[in-house]
Amino acid sequence: MSSSDPDIPFSNTYTHLGEAFYQSAPPAQAQQPSLLLWNDTLAEQLLLSDELRNNSDLQADYFSGSLLPEGAEPVALAYCGHQFGHLNPQLGDGRAHLLGEVLNKDGQRVDIQLKGSGRTAFSRQGDGRCALGPALREFIMSEAMFYLGVPTTRCLAVVATGEEVYREDVKPGAVVTRIAASHIRVGTFQYFAIRDDIESLNNLLDYAIERHYPQIAGSENEALAFLEAVMQKQIELVVAWMRVGFIHGVMNTDNSAISGETIDFGPCAMLGAYDPGTVYSSIDHGGRYAFGNQPTIALWNITRLAECLLPLIDKDEKQAVEKAKGVLEQFHSDFESNYFTMFANKLGFEQPQDKDIECIVELMELMKNQQMDYTQAFVALSDSLKNNIESNTSALQENSKSKEIVNKLGDWHSTWRQLLEEKHIEPSSAVDLMQKSNPVVIPRNHHVEAVLKDCEESGSTQAIKDFLLVLRSPYQSLPTTHLYQDSPDDGDKYYQTFCGT
Repeated sequence: MSSSDPDIPFSNTYTHLGEAFYQSAPPAQAQQPSLLLWNDTLAEQLLLSDELRNNSDLQADYFSGSLLPEGAEPVALAYCGHQFGHLNPQLGDGRAHLLGEVLNKDGQRVDIQLKGSGRTAFSRQGDGRCALGPALREFIMSEAMFYLGVPTTRCLAVVATGEEVYREDVKPGAVVTRIAASHIRVGTFQYFAIRDDIESLNNLLDYAIERHYPQIAGSENEALAFLEAVMQKQIELVVAWMRVGFIHGVMNTDNSAISGETIDFGPCAMLGAYDPGTVYSSIDHGGRYAFGNQPTIALWNITRLAECLLPLIDKDEKQAVEKAKGVLEQFHSDFESNYFTMFANKLGFEQPQDKDIECIVELMELMKNQQMDYTQAFVALSDSLKNNIESNTSALQENSKSKEIVNKLGDWHSTWRQLLEEKHIEPSSAVDLMQKSNPVVIPRNHHVEAVLKDCEESGSTQAIKDFLLVLRSPYQSLPTTHLYQDSPDDGDKYYQTFCGT
């Protein structure tokens, strides 16, 4: 890219849909922007100019909203959504500004959005700002998810604004730059459906298909094919969450991206001791979004999308409902197939058979009853197989935690080993598959909180950078990995996450 080229190669299309889809809104200027975190690997993927990538002052200006890059068209997007099951007819970007879109190195169109960049027409009495902690949390968690192999939005930068944000107390302010396949949500479709704006709904469908699901363009019934494609992406997403123990915490329809990416990391957390009823979000009083409820909520959200699409599926409402039901009724069988295949891989099986599923179910019950750490349990199982491979070292002897877990599993462990033998699966093959499926380290809640606190108190991001170094290699042990593998002393018993808005 020559020096005469723009710093960010914007190529915007969403605004072509019309003003019903957004409000033009310039981001607020930060008083004293200062770059805290920068994702250079992602910047290279986005084809940002060398001049920008090597200039932290310019990064701070662009990604705080203080200076608009050439080609940016800042807008706040319109959408609505069900929040904890209750419809809010108008939400929209109340503290976010979509600067525009770029085609990345792979030719994929992605959004560049500032979050915490000031008020918009959708702010609803809010200040449009973001505190430093939630901005840093989104950077940490989204990077962790990406390297864990979970579909996710990512963060390009976190910039301190030099201003104070008032929440439960006074916090330093920040802007986080989010990169997403798009910001089209189930709630975007709801926004036009509840207004009976069929023309906009149809335009949105056409755009979403062209951008995310071009393979279904020209289908006999594009709206129905779109519903099925989005449903499959949500199934894959939730299965990926459950593989690594991620709890989203606020699966409202406005936080359900039709691209199938993880979006909005407000009250998210990671599962420690296995319990499908685990909830950490301070606002989820009824456990609606508990770890084990995420599949059910995914279906609930997709059903809301189906309701929006009914007029586009068939002009006859009764026929439209029947066709949509036909797709939705596949959810449970498709999810179970993906779910048990995922768990089979975590145990070293390629494809689950009936006996394997029984083995999986029994293991999850054991883990729940004995409050076993979700991540450590599967690492322990890998370690137990390594004893058959490494003649000079004993993985179980080296890792006393693994030995303790295997002892607790008792007869189940013998049953599992016997199943592997019956299938003629060599320990080395099983370990290889298990190590690809089971991370040795996750962004544990107490470590996330520790590095956030360190940054807020010291003003330094070094603790976060040290943490990220490990989180970006979650399937291998680096020299410092062991520093972040421990369970919290209190087992996260009193841990709570907050929305941060």
